Amino acid sequence: MKQNFLINLYNDKSQTKIVAILIALLIGGASVFYTNYIVKKLAEHERQEIELYAKALEIITSTDSDNDEGVAINFITEQIIKKNDMIPAIVTDDHDNPISTASASSININFPSKATEDEKKEIMYEELEVMKSQHPPIEINLAGLQQRIFYRNSDVLFQLQYYPYVQLSVIGVFVWLTYLAFSSSRRAEQNRVWVGLAKETAHQLGTPISSLMAWIEYFKSDPQFSHNEAIPELEKDVHKLEMITARFSNIGSVPTLTEENLHDILDNIISYLQSRISSKVKLYLDSDSPNPAPAKINRHLFEWVIENLCKNAVDAMSGGSGEIIITLRNQSNKWVIDISDTGKGISKANLKKVFDAGFSTKKRGWGLGLTLAKRIIENYHQGKIFVKSSEPNKGTTFRILLNI
Repeated sequence: MKQNFLINLYNDKSQTKIVAILIALLIGGASVFYTNYIVKKLAEHERQEIELYAKALEIITSTDSDNDEGVAINFITEQIIKKNDMIPAIVTDDHDNPISTASASSININFPSKATEDEKKEIMYEELEVMKSQHPPIEINLAGLQQRIFYRNSDVLFQLQYYPYVQLSVIGVFVWLTYLAFSSSRRAEQNRVWVGLAKETAHQLGTPISSLMAWIEYFKSDPQFSHNEAIPELEKDVHKLEMITARFSNIGSVPTLTEENLHDILDNIISYLQSRISSKVKLYLDSDSPNPAPAKINRHLFEWVIENLCKNAVDAMSGGSGEIIITLRNQSNKWVIDISDTGKGISKANLKKVFDAGFSTKKRGWGLGLTLAKRIIENYHQGKIFVKSSEPNKGTTFRILLNI
């Protein structure tokens, strides 16, 4: 049951990604919401502190400094005004002009040590604009004069306000790098499995092929069978098995690319397949020229790709009649090879999955044919392979692009 769950999870990668993204958004949204809640509470607390600061200024300016009142003033100055060392504030007149640059009319404004009075005034007005954009002023009455106190958020509140975004960004980058590392590791592991499987298959095929070759030579030497028409066909199939063995051997190693005539290769593939597929299906080659400029390819692997696409096309016709047309064109300094069939087509839901490992619409399919085809064309030949077009019940066209 656990294995089936993991297989379904792997096959439904798009749904898994959507669920993971939704969970990440939920966690991120909750973090931002909670942080904003704390920021709001802290902002209310800071306003209360500024209001207390305003009351303290009013009390200082409205009382004498004698006896007990002087003690109260000293307490207010030391415990309320001077204790506020985080929230920047500026006292202005009723026209929003700072009273002065003295410390008594502003708190927590950082002036350069060698700043002149004019430079301090400029800094005060810049700070004042920021304060106006953040909070409404607090009205106070100092010695009969109507004045205002402007303030802005403390640096701590500012940092807390943007902290979740920075935190989520760092976590996002870390998760993305981790995902890339695990994806790369997974692809490398898959490649090792494929390489091992391919080379082991080539090794296992070696013995029966050698045996078949010996039997063919035996039949050719026997006058009773030497002229039998089945002997040449058996030789063709044994030669094909040798080619398949060579293909498996080339998987995982750097293939040798040689200059080949694409027209001749495609024509040979059609000749070989036509006698081995349903007689209801006809194969055709449409080429610009029988002697085109040579293409640098690995013949064994390239033939594997074309045969795989043609066999898939035959399967798509479900035993009925149809046509497979292979078109070879030279366009924009690239070889363009289209393999078109008149089969059942590919649904839109499956178009993006056809090259995924393990995906197959056949009941007994392994889902590796098109995956290997993509690897051969794009990794080994530096080309492109994709579904050019597909319509249900009308057919599909695969396109291969190779550099000239």
